[in-house]
Amino acid sequence: MDLAGLLTQERSNLLKRWRDAILETYPADSRQFLRKEKDTFANPVGTILGQELDALFDAFTALSDDGKIKSCLENILRIRAVQDFSPSGAVAFILDLKKIVSGMVKAKGLGNGITLEVAAFDRKVDDLLLLAFDVYSGFRLKLYELRVHEVQNQVGALLKRANLVCEIPDADPAV
Repeated sequence: MDLAGLLTQERSNLLKRWRDAILETYPADSRQFLRKEKDTFANPVGTILGQELDALFDAFTALSDDGKIKSCLENILRIRAVQDFSPSGAVAFILDLKKIVSGMVKAKGLGNGITLEVAAFDRKVDDLLLLAFDVYSGFRLKLYELRVHEVQNQVGALLKRANLVCEIPDADPAV
């Protein structure tokens, strides 16, 4: 059996383990809620994580275009960028895919026959991790820009209320 066949055969088990790995990054009470609550409106984070991990795995293993992969990563990392994760913690779930696949290969006793395929898969996962870090960094940058803009607006409003802002007349260019 080749790696593609194993990934297809073990898809549901692999996705369950990958979802569990990403949910393990949350506190225990949040983890329970994200696993148990099935209502999309009551648990949008759990719903998005589940749907987008499935879509990401399918796009990644099907060698889909980078647009679909990036879109899935954006949907996942948009959530994780506003949560209390370090940058490495936010994208570490990508590396869990390597561990899970490696464990499945060893459990099936396929290690020697598909070593080159696993090495190529690991390199693809590394590339996915780098893309995920770029996406996450973009969201964090946008978040910081929004925070700075909000503080500037608040300070400006406070200065106006305290009558500490004065208008500087436009200088006459002819003078």
